[in-house]
Amino acid sequence: MLCRFIVFVVLIATLPGALRAQGLPGPETEPMAEITVSSDRHMPLGKLDRSVVPRAYRLDLTIDPAAPRFSGHVEIDVDLAEPTDVIYLHGRDLAVSRAVARVSGHAVEGHWRQSDATGIVRLSFDESLPQGSATLAFDYDAAFADSPTGMFHVEVDHQWYSWTQFQSIDARAAFPGFDEPGFKTPFTVTLRTPPGLTAISNGAEPGEPPVEDGLAVHRFAPTLRLPTYLVAMMVGPFASLEGQVPPNALRLEPLPVRIDSTQQNAGRLAFAMEGTQKIVGLLENYFGGPFPFSKLDQVTTPVLPGAMENAGASLYRDDILIVDGNSPVVQQRDFGMIVAHELGHQWFGDLVTPAWWDDIWLNEAFANWIGYRMGDAWRPDLGIRGDALSEGFQAMETDALLAGRPVHQDIPTNAQIDSAFDAITYGKGGHIVGMIAAWLGEDKFREGVRRYIAAHRFGSATSEDFFTALADVAGDPRLVPAMRSFVDQQGVPLLAVRQQGDKVSITQLRYTTAGVAPPDTQWVIPLCLRRGANRRCFIMDKRTQAFTIDGEGPVFPNPGGTGYYRFELTERHWDQLLAYADDLPGGEAQALVDSLWASIRAGRGTIGEMGRLARKLIRHPDPHAADAPDKALSHMVREGMVGSQGRRFFRMFREHLYVPLLKKYGFDPRAGVYAQEQPARTQRRVQIVSALLGTGRGRNLRKQIGEATVAYLAGDKSALDPAWLDHALDLYLFERDEDAARQLAEKALESEDPVFRPAALAAAARTGDQDMAEWLLSLDDPRLRESEKREFLDSIMARKSTREFGYDWALSHVDELLASSDGQFFAARLPQALGRFCSVAWANRIARDFTDKLAGTPGALELYRAIERVRNCGLLDEMMGSQIDAEFTKLR
Repeated sequence: MLCRFIVFVVLIATLPGALRAQGLPGPETEPMAEITVSSDRHMPLGKLDRSVVPRAYRLDLTIDPAAPRFSGHVEIDVDLAEPTDVIYLHGRDLAVSRAVARVSGHAVEGHWRQSDATGIVRLSFDESLPQGSATLAFDYDAAFADSPTGMFHVEVDHQWYSWTQFQSIDARAAFPGFDEPGFKTPFTVTLRTPPGLTAISNGAEPGEPPVEDGLAVHRFAPTLRLPTYLVAMMVGPFASLEGQVPPNALRLEPLPVRIDSTQQNAGRLAFAMEGTQKIVGLLENYFGGPFPFSKLDQVTTPVLPGAMENAGASLYRDDILIVDGNSPVVQQRDFGMIVAHELGHQWFGDLVTPAWWDDIWLNEAFANWIGYRMGDAWRPDLGIRGDALSEGFQAMETDALLAGRPVHQDIPTNAQIDSAFDAITYGKGGHIVGMIAAWLGEDKFREGVRRYIAAHRFGSATSEDFFTALADVAGDPRLVPAMRSFVDQQGVPLLAVRQQGDKVSITQLRYTTAGVAPPDTQWVIPLCLRRGANRRCFIMDKRTQAFTIDGEGPVFPNPGGTGYYRFELTERHWDQLLAYADDLPGGEAQALVDSLWASIRAGRGTIGEMGRLARKLIRHPDPHAADAPDKALSHMVREGMVGSQGRRFFRMFREHLYVPLLKKYGFDPRAGVYAQEQPARTQRRVQIVSALLGTGRGRNLRKQIGEATVAYLAGDKSALDPAWLDHALDLYLFERDEDAARQLAEKALESEDPVFRPAALAAAARTGDQDMAEWLLSLDDPRLRESEKREFLDSIMARKSTREFGYDWALSHVDELLASSDGQFFAARLPQALGRFCSVAWANRIARDFTDKLAGTPGALELYRAIERVRNCGLLDEMMGSQIDAEFTKLR
């Protein structure tokens, strides 16, 4: 009964340092962005010193979204700590025609020079400015961006709109300023636009805008203290729906709310309004205080990758807000989680802001946690909380790599800031927050959050401030080193558990996959164990530690699945948990699948055990748990480790599991047929159909969906529910030639539907046809947006048959793509596509071809991760591929 456990301990202790021997960086050799240093030795490459502190901004911008450029006059009141003739501030690609400092009625001319690509500016003066107060004034103009960075514009259905996206350091592309989170000031914003357009900013706009010199002048109320990255300015012929959140015990006045989108989405804003109103109320109750700002606009754009929490004016990708009760369950889940995430930021991030970017992790991690928490409170029937665990477990896949970073990392230079916005910040950080919340208990954790916000209201704070607030509420100072140990070092703890009656002995190590030696890492772990109905929580602060928990049956090492760790068990203990897996709560079933998956990847678990778990969970009431084993097995098939015989038996295994469920759930592809069902049942049907489409027993499903797709594309929107759209378009093109794919791409470009357009373009790129791939990558059509062009490459490399073609194309075009207006997005996304290969040889080739290309970009660290993923996949295939393949043939 202890064989597996003993082998496990020996394996952990003796695995060779394969990764390090192959030249990949470990934690202490994390790749850092290369910086081009100006000849100005005083130029600050990161945080500005506090010799000049902004006190207030007055922004007066002229914005015509249909024009190629915008212009502005900006005034900044500042305090000078000492006399100076040089000020460092921020501005990127701004054509500044005049810069002047006014001191006591005296104007001193300034000279503007952008010193580096990140937008550091040296502003020199003809004479020294005295210590004390001054006003800096600038006149300038700049080009609109075509991608969501700075001030950008997009043509939608023959009308132009502009929006701003300033996080992290892109406010400097719209106006001169001190573009750091630690500088918080009021902003007074005036926007001059063509008459008839709607203008949106952080403050309320009282009354109708007057027309002056042929332009409508929108003057907004001054904001509360904000950092530059939370300022918002949007202009266009928006369709708007107005409403309010009624007064409550925390807020005596109604809160004005408006949903704003491009014109083609008019009439589809009611769901977003109703959901926003309810979520605001839930958040007010949680934080124990009213919404922090005087009004709320919820604005959409077709090109943003996600959403942004601008104070009082949040911005979302269209399909996040353009939802209704008939939308797919996953889209409704996204609405609930993302809206609650962005609105949670209004307190945690906007009201209280990080002092510097090294603490942005806390903003995003907490918002991720509160987003799932409040999204679930808004609609418990959608199963949003299960998505939180899925994201956390997925983050462990990234965090298990040696190439990486801790959640909380030093960010000494501007070039490194964007590396903080990744799965480690959101997925790992959010899971850590959830772990602490579960360990403390709901009431104590909420009290700690409220104390933190009350202490730093309208100001800035650090991670240590948050940790201290929680530890004070807990009455346990060990919580501070526990949180530090999880955020200040990378890696996933692996708990080797051995139970003997009421005694549980646990040894902690760092999890790695087969062939990779674990670095010596130790955590202070907020650990909870469950045995039957008895749940106990501890602090584990030693390498090996014994705990006592009474009750009946085997111990579950991660109750609720909230702990940020994986576990390895003795063979008997695994057998016991697998035997009653169908009785586990959904979160624990997810955690069991994740730890077994990790055990397989480490060379200890077996495909047979995962198959056994799949049979136990197939009828679990939580769709996340029910589908998790199939996802794990499918992932291994997609990696290419499973041969034709193994794939055939896997298809038969899926038929065995899912065909009986299909008979129970039924299938009709028409729109709205299942609109009155419980969402869990609807989502389970999607999973069942998805699993069966590629099997022999899925022939009738393919025929039904195919016929419905033809009718749908011919104009009968009732023929196909959006839940089946991705599968439907893939099947449609699989049975047709390149001309059909081109016609589908044309239909997509003619459409502004926020669901159909991206789905159709992605399907056209996923055909696996090299001629089609080449045509799309060279497509020069004014209707095609820059962000959509980049997404083509991702879809092309998702197919094995066109992956190498996509690789060669990326290599030959990488320089020009990195230099384009959305080069930072391309740099961040390219490594994800490269990471789909699986061999040591491919890892070496990727390292050779792209390391120098992506050095100093937001994709540098992601590239190291991709190389390691590809190498690890190859190592696992070399070491265990034949065994894994053989085990798939035994699935029954």
